[in-house]
Amino acid sequence: MASNRKQQILETLAKMLENPKREKITTAALAAKLDVSEAALYRHFASKAQMFEGLIEFIETSIFGVINKITTDEKDGAKQVQLIVNMLLKFAEKNPGMTRVLIGDALVNEEEHLQTRINQLYDRLEASLKQSLKIAVAGSGKKIMPEAQANLFICYVIGRWHQYTKSGFKRNPTNLAQQQLSLLN
Repeated sequence: MASNRKQQILETLAKMLENPKREKITTAALAAKLDVSEAALYRHFASKAQMFEGLIEFIETSIFGVINKITTDEKDGAKQVQLIVNMLLKFAEKNPGMTRVLIGDALVNEEEHLQTRINQLYDRLEASLKQSLKIAVAGSGKKIMPEAQANLFICYVIGRWHQYTKSGFKRNPTNLAQQQLSLLN
């Protein structure tokens, strides 16, 4: 039951982050939404930062689970990159509240280590893209710089996430993505 309640708290927090008005989320507001006391929240999480860590863990598990599947199933490095970038854009579209966490918007005024963790997630994503691009170069003989190209792709994804969030979740990150990605290749 305790893990079920933890999951419910995290899902409610993520749902609250979908509010396009970007109001600061307090534990009091979260508790009210769940119809429990703030003390009940703290039985499951030591702090609000720990709640955000739970969301970040969900994001990491989800995203890197799919990346591992892509890199295992698809041997073509260029296709891996395309699939990874598309997955990252679709993840944001399906999880607007999580996108606010990914861009750090929901972490403003929270503990600094949370943003550090998101930055590390970006680094891991970029490393995954770079590895796929190295495979693409080896397979095609194209003269590209995997480090520069991977950075360009991650900047593109983060930019699309920002645009989606700042538009109040109206400008979907997948709109025009195929045409734009063909320009980046």
